Amino acid sequence: MSTLPFAQSSRSTLGIEWELAFVDADSGDLRQVADTVLPAVSGAHGGDHPNIHPELLLNTIEIVSEPRRTVAEAAGDLERTIEAIRAVTDPLRVELMGGGAHPFARWTEQKVTDKQRYATLIERTQWWGRQMLIYGVHVHVGIESRDKVLPIWRSMLTMFGHLQALSASSPYWAGHDTGYASNRALMFQQLPTAGLGWQFEEWSQLEQYVRDMRHTGVIEQFDEVRWDVRPAPRLGTLEMRITDGATNLLELRAITALTHCLVEHFSTMLDEGREPPTMPAWFVQENKWRSARYGMDAILILDRSGAEQLVTESVEGWLETLAPVAERLGCAEDLDAVRVILRRGASYQRQRAAARRAGGDLVPVVESMVAEMRAGKPV
Repeated sequence: MSTLPFAQSSRSTLGIEWELAFVDADSGDLRQVADTVLPAVSGAHGGDHPNIHPELLLNTIEIVSEPRRTVAEAAGDLERTIEAIRAVTDPLRVELMGGGAHPFARWTEQKVTDKQRYATLIERTQWWGRQMLIYGVHVHVGIESRDKVLPIWRSMLTMFGHLQALSASSPYWAGHDTGYASNRALMFQQLPTAGLGWQFEEWSQLEQYVRDMRHTGVIEQFDEVRWDVRPAPRLGTLEMRITDGATNLLELRAITALTHCLVEHFSTMLDEGREPPTMPAWFVQENKWRSARYGMDAILILDRSGAEQLVTESVEGWLETLAPVAERLGCAEDLDAVRVILRRGASYQRQRAAARRAGGDLVPVVESMVAEMRAGKPV
């Protein structure tokens, strides 16, 4: 009997998890109001709201979709949840902000949610754990056969840099420009069991890893493994945790559509007896660093031979390749919205432009991120 059973799931079903920050409408600083907002929204809902979860810090909330067939359906869930949250936060003069990190908030001033799992995390990870003032988007895609999970996982790692560059939205940390497009990417991997993970060839190897980690007290359950890409056996999905938090719904939908199409594309390759792409772990690691550092200006390693290309050029090629897949999945318009990011720049570029216009003041950067959340698109 398997020690890590993989649940039955319909092929290419979709789920989205979006971490958002609460910010003060006047100062732009973070507000520690999750323990006020969640009960209020749940009360208005008539019980615990199924699409809202607490997170590590009281300045953060996670909204989740139901399992859906299309990007539009999943995004619709998130929009309705945001409306329910705003009914509570607007009277408090609290705004919602997306993005990979808050530009100037201080991690030393943030309060941890009163839950045992978070207390355990902080006790173990100490200084690094307390600094996890970061926000991401997680995309789940249903995999109909456990035999496909690891090959698709390894193939998604070849696209790591593309997804991270497009979503990069954390150039600032505690009031300073880090010089990185995604500071979040390198910050998060400091936690034990976080980062790229391992490229297992057999499911039994993953099971042995889990047994070893449990035996040595590293984890108690599998969801404490916080890899950038990981199976979610309980849900029957592959979970992509690569991307920085999105600052607006258009970019969330675009990057989700790209992720959705890639998984389906690699799944189809397996069906046709073709070998989906893989890359040595050292190339994957280098691509992660390059895309975190240079974002849309990153020159990525494309394949096992070491061929390289500017990320924006590679993305253009993939949009052409994936167009028929997007038609099949009903997300052609969302996939095409990736071109909006290519044309207008990723969030980290817009944030830096806002700071330049303000002479280095970062409050207008937060204001621009809040405005994008309200508008649902880059502004």
